[in-house]
Amino acid sequence: MRKTFSILLSSFLLVAGCSHKQDDKPKQEPRSTDSTKTKDTDIKQGSYKYPLTGIGTKNSADSRAIAIMINNHPKARPQTGLSKADVVYEMLAEAGITRFLAVYQSEKPEQAGPVRSARDYFVKLAKGFNSIYIAHGYSPDAKKLLKSGYIDNLNGIQYDGTLFKRSSDRKAPHNSYITYSSIEKGAKMKSFNLTGAPRAFSFLNAKQLKELQGDPAGTISVSYGSASFDDTYAYDNAQGKYKRYTNNQQTVEYKTGASILLDNILVIEAHHKIIDSYGRRDINFTSGGKGYLFQKGKVNKVEWKNVHGEIVPFRNGKEAGLVPGKTWVNIIPDHPGLAGSLSYK
Repeated sequence: MRKTFSILLSSFLLVAGCSHKQDDKPKQEPRSTDSTKTKDTDIKQGSYKYPLTGIGTKNSADSRAIAIMINNHPKARPQTGLSKADVVYEMLAEAGITRFLAVYQSEKPEQAGPVRSARDYFVKLAKGFNSIYIAHGYSPDAKKLLKSGYIDNLNGIQYDGTLFKRSSDRKAPHNSYITYSSIEKGAKMKSFNLTGAPRAFSFLNAKQLKELQGDPAGTISVSYGSASFDDTYAYDNAQGKYKRYTNNQQTVEYKTGASILLDNILVIEAHHKIIDSYGRRDINFTSGGKGYLFQKGKVNKVEWKNVHGEIVPFRNGKEAGLVPGKTWVNIIPDHPGLAGSLSYK
């Protein structure tokens, strides 16, 4: 059975006179924050849990999240470090090109990139995780946020050639990389705290995983209007995870060829608005909206909400539990004007 919804296109959008500023302090829903605190008797059992993956650990899971802008231009593929990210957000920048915000907390990438420039809506998502934000360059609105001290950040504009290194096998702007050791060095230079875990997502327990219901969804297709940025996810029954493809090329690690394997795919609709003649846009992450949550080869319709700055799926008025592991979030427009569609079977 195939289910499809599409967001149709119109080639012109109203730009003049439209304010794109959003309330940086949206109404928040209460949620648990106890994922990194357990009783002493539980520590021996490894019941600390990483807040963004739900994976157990015997050690404290209180490290601060790092959010890195990752280039998704065809000339930047394959990328480095995506397999280590707990959550990756994919959304449009300009000219129908998508870009990634990779959030790291349970694992630290030895190297990540290519690193690309900031947009204000990516910055706001990173803020929701209380993360240190890493980018190379910025749009005018993103620059204002970063210069204001809105979020702790390291930017390649200031540290090109020092904290950020250029590779010789690719051409700028597709060749800027940063290592985790450089992030630690930069954080120390700027007196950023490297502890303070983000709020935890909710996760399914073993019983709930066995009883997980939903419509069949072994193959997922997300279109951004161009084959170069169209995504496909294929469920691998043997591994119990989704593999990801863009333009029919599997998403893998650049140096090792390791597959990007995912436990949760969340596709949400959000309001997009073009804000200038260059084609920059604003994406509203405060209003909530429709979404689809794919897990274990199945799909359920959800509503997403902004909870303390995080995008969180809800079902029947309750936070939807995630499968412990890695999550990818595709964000597509909720109205005519820009390409975006989802289908699955």
